[in-house]
Amino acid sequence: MPKDINSRDLPDIIRKPLITEKATLNLENNQYTFEVAPKATKPEIKAAVEALFEVKVTGISTMNPPRKKKRLGRFIGYKPTYKRAVVTLAEGDSIPLFPDV
Repeated sequence: MPKDINSRDLPDIIRKPLITEKATLNLENNQYTFEVAPKATKPEIKAAVEALFEVKVTGISTMNPPRKKKRLGRFIGYKPTYKRAVVTLAEGDSIPLFPDV
């Protein structure tokens, strides 16, 4: 873990896993999709995933989807912004997104 990243802030970087059709197909390639904090950088995301799930990260792709408009009557606003991270894990590592219930 890089020295400038505080280990107490790591749980706040990863917000939630994203479960979409494309994200589910990427699970076969050992790629997991997460919603992360918009200000998070790739080294911070890598440190957070490795610390929280105890796995080895080999690659990260991030994207900032465009803001979407939301109307309520005559008032126009925007949905909250978020950042998406696709994390590739090392061979043999996995994250249990669906624990046995």
